Amino acid sequence: MQQKQRIVHLFVYDTFSDWEPAYAIAALNNPSWQSRYCVRTVGVSREPIKTIGGLTIIPDMALAELTPAQSAMLILTGGEGWTEGKRDQALECARAFLETGVPVAAICGAVDGLACAGLLDDRRHTGNIIDALKATGYRGEALYQQERAFTDGDLITAGATASLEFAYHILKRLEVYTPEALEAWYGLFKTGDPAYHFALMRALGIGV
Repeated sequence: MQQKQRIVHLFVYDTFSDWEPAYAIAALNNPSWQSRYCVRTVGVSREPIKTIGGLTIIPDMALAELTPAQSAMLILTGGEGWTEGKRDQALECARAFLETGVPVAAICGAVDGLACAGLLDDRRHTGNIIDALKATGYRGEALYQQERAFTDGDLITAGATASLEFAYHILKRLEVYTPEALEAWYGLFKTGDPAYHFALMRALGIGV
């Protein structure tokens, strides 16, 4: 009997930085490499949005329809409006996820939004730069980590230039791959060394 796929929800909105979750969602939606997870988009509404790269996306569902029980993880990406009150509905959704023990992964401006919402005051985290987080008035400065991406329990944070590391932490937290496969996957995309490709195929049992 085929195992039911768990859904990872990606929040999409006008100006969202489409490259930031690219490695993660490509891996999660690749049925050749894993079949336990899939990605669905969620918007403020079901109306089409346009990414910062000019792509039009029609969300699969609206935030008001989403509950933590439906999801394996919520992914939040950078873009406009996180510190200006424009993404408060998404931030309240993130709060509900974290309060119920469902992971949240945030990168770039979304991390600043979490800071504004007080969600980084007692959790270790990273982000773009500490000064940007301090500008939000948050109280978590002592918990800031000088890392490209960082996981603290159910929270993953990353800076704008760390899309690959962000994906690594997401895949690790969800246990998408075995440790051997995950390290080979990361090595392949980090270095381009063909040896990692063959190691990944062996770890996934593909072509062996």
